[in-house]
Amino acid sequence: MPLTMDDVDRFEAARGRLEAIAYRLLGSAGEAEDAVQETYLRWQAADVGRIEVPEAWLTKVLTNLCLNQLTSARARRETYVGQWLPEPLLDGDPMLGPAETAEQRDSVSYAVLVLLERLSPGERAVYVLREAFGHTHREIAEILDISEAGSQQTYHRAKKHIADGRARAEIDRATARRVVEEFLAAATSGQTEPLVRLLTGDAIAIGDGGGKVPARAKAFEGAVAVAKFMRGLFKPGPAKRALLGGSAAVHVASVNGEPAVVAVVDGRVVGITCLEITPEGIAAFRSQVNPDKLARATEVWAAGGDRGEPLFHAF
Repeated sequence: MPLTMDDVDRFEAARGRLEAIAYRLLGSAGEAEDAVQETYLRWQAADVGRIEVPEAWLTKVLTNLCLNQLTSARARRETYVGQWLPEPLLDGDPMLGPAETAEQRDSVSYAVLVLLERLSPGERAVYVLREAFGHTHREIAEILDISEAGSQQTYHRAKKHIADGRARAEIDRATARRVVEEFLAAATSGQTEPLVRLLTGDAIAIGDGGGKVPARAKAFEGAVAVAKFMRGLFKPGPAKRALLGGSAAVHVASVNGEPAVVAVVDGRVVGITCLEITPEGIAAFRSQVNPDKLARATEVWAAGGDRGEPLFHAF
């Protein structure tokens, strides 16, 4: 039976929530959109009149589609060129989903998205549904076809994995922004020592170019190695300008709910670096330069209106 306008409207009302779930589960805006579209096709083919709780039905279909996608994605990422990092989203992107509680904000932070990659698909699904969207364990059990006790055990296991990966304390957003600005000032000073002082001793730097933009396959490790890399990264040069298609305007913007460095050339986002900032210093730099994972950020950047003057032009 064809969908009525009410049926279509009911799905569209749920679309934003479904996209937010799928993004957290998959770490990719494009894959999230595909999963939601497939969910719509399943909705279109279903006998909608017999579905008692449409939101629960849609969540179940979407989550299981994402679980299948995660299983196949693990195999694909084994052949991915270089490091694989999630797709960063600029604040204002509706796919980031709810941010009313600390748990919701934390669940979409870039550091947590990276840690979610370490979980099994089942652990990831339970964690996201419980932590970010407040589903009860009974609801999660029905969505995933597991027992309520199994959902509770999986959640506690997943939460421990995430907590173990974030052993350091966090700092407030205003302080984080100040640290990002201090980092940019140090990175453009041409000196290594000011950068080293901002980093933790075990700091790392990782980049995802997807084989389309040069990015080192192995992470830089240690404060000195990371500082030297960052100093070189922000050193202007004709080769960099040729690669990017011009001189990049460097901004501090909010990405996945936290201050980050955004490089823009002629309105096109060409790089986003998310910093993991702790009271001890900057613990990690995770740079997304794969153009396939920056297309949505470019759209949101353009739609955001006046982004203010860049801190400087680089590269």
